[in-house]
Amino acid sequence: MIKRFIVICITIISSAAFAQQGTGSPYSFYGIGSLKFKGTVENRSMGGMSVYLDSIHFNLKNPASYAGAPLKGGYFNGESRPVKFTVAGTMTESTLKSNSGEANTNSTIFDYLAVAVPIGKFGVGFGLVPYTSVGYRLDDLNDENVIENRFSGEGGLNRVFAGVGYQITEKLSAGVNFNYNFGNIQNSALEIEYTPEGDVVQYQTREFNRSDLSGLNVNFGVNYKTMITDKLELSASATYAPGSKLNSDNTRTFSTVTVSGSTLETTSTSNTIEADLEGQNLKKTKLTLPGTVSFGVGVGSPRSWFVGTEYTYQNSSDFSNPVFPNQNSTFENSSKIAVGGFFIPDYSAFSGYLKRVVYRAGFNFSNTGLVVKDESINEFGISFGLGLPVGNRNLFSNANLGLEFGKRGTTNQNLIQENFINFNVSLSLNSRWFEQKKYK
Repeated sequence: MIKRFIVICITIISSAAFAQQGTGSPYSFYGIGSLKFKGTVENRSMGGMSVYLDSIHFNLKNPASYAGAPLKGGYFNGESRPVKFTVAGTMTESTLKSNSGEANTNSTIFDYLAVAVPIGKFGVGFGLVPYTSVGYRLDDLNDENVIENRFSGEGGLNRVFAGVGYQITEKLSAGVNFNYNFGNIQNSALEIEYTPEGDVVQYQTREFNRSDLSGLNVNFGVNYKTMITDKLELSASATYAPGSKLNSDNTRTFSTVTVSGSTLETTSTSNTIEADLEGQNLKKTKLTLPGTVSFGVGVGSPRSWFVGTEYTYQNSSDFSNPVFPNQNSTFENSSKIAVGGFFIPDYSAFSGYLKRVVYRAGFNFSNTGLVVKDESINEFGISFGLGLPVGNRNLFSNANLGLEFGKRGTTNQNLIQENFINFNVSLSLNSRWFEQKKYK
C-alpha cells in the first residue's frame, strides 16, 4: 500500500514539475477553456467510449462503476472486490495551421487522481480532475501583416469529486457524483502602438482580466449488463449531469507596460488602474455549466473482447460569459459519437505475457459547440492503447498507454486548424484492504 502511494505521489509531482500549461490551443480563448477531462486513459484509448464497466478498472465518467459484484475465485474468492487507485497524465504535441503559416506547441498535464473503495453492495469514490484548461497567445494582424493586438491567457477549472454507487441487482447498478468546481482564468490584451516610422512605441497599454470560479454540480450514472447467450454479454449505460451555475468573482485592470521592440514581451509594468466592475454589475457574475446526457451500448465476451458506441449531447448554447463577450463567437448545442473496444488474447494465460495484454482502439467525432466567425469548430480523433499487467497478477493491476491522433478546427475564415497527438499514461492499481479471517 505504502509503495503504491509513493508511486502515485511521484507521478503527480513529476507531472507538475514538467507542466508549463495544460494546453496550447487557441480555442481555449473562448468560454472557460478547452475541455481536458475526456475520461480515463482506458476510455480515451477506445475513442472516448465509456460504456464498459468492470470490477478492476475505474470509470470516471460513470459513478455506477463504484459498485459491482464480488470477484469470483482466486484472491478475492467471491468475498469482495478490489480497492482501486488510478492516476494519469498526458503529453500533447500540436501543429497549428492557418492560411498564413504553421506553428508547433506542446504541453504536459496531470489528468486525474482517484480512489474507489468497496463497501458491500455500495462503493464510494473520490478524486481530483483538471476539467478545463486555458493556455494561448494570439496575435491580431492587420492587412499589412503587422501585429495590432496580442492576446494571452492561462488557468482553467479543476474538479474535486466524491460519489457513491450501489449494486441494485446482479445486472443493474447506479451511482451519483457530487462535484466541487474551482479555479481561475486570466486573460490579457496588449494593444500595440507604432511610431510614424513603424517602430514599436516603448510604452503600451495592457488590459488584464481575472475570474475566480467556484460552484457545485452533480452527475448521475446507471449501467446494465446481462448475458444474451452463453458467451455474449450486453452492456448499456447512461449518464446525466443537469445544468448548474459557476460563481465568478472578477477583476479588471489597465496598466502602462514597457515592451521589447523585437519580441513585444513585457519588461515592466506601471500606473495600474482597477476598473469599476462593481458599477457595471460585473464584479460578481454567474456562468452556466451546460447540462450533459449520454447513452451507450455494446456487446462482447467477458474477459475476451468488447465493442461499443456512445452518444453524448450537451446544451452548450446555454453558456454565456457577460464579463468577456466576444462578437466573433457564439455557442451551439454540442454532440459527440464515440466507437471503440478492446481485445484480450488469453486473459488467464500462465505463460506468454502478451496474451494477457489488453489491446484497445477506437475513434470519435464531435461538434464542440463553439462557433467562431460562423464556422462550427469540429473535432475528430482516432486512438489506440495497451493495458499492461503489472505486479501481483491476482490483483489485476495494470499500466495503461494510449495514443490519440486528432484534428480540431478549420482554416476557413482565417481560423486555425489544430493537428494534435496525445500520449496518455496511467496507473490502475488494485489492492485488498478488508479480508475475512477464516479459522479451522
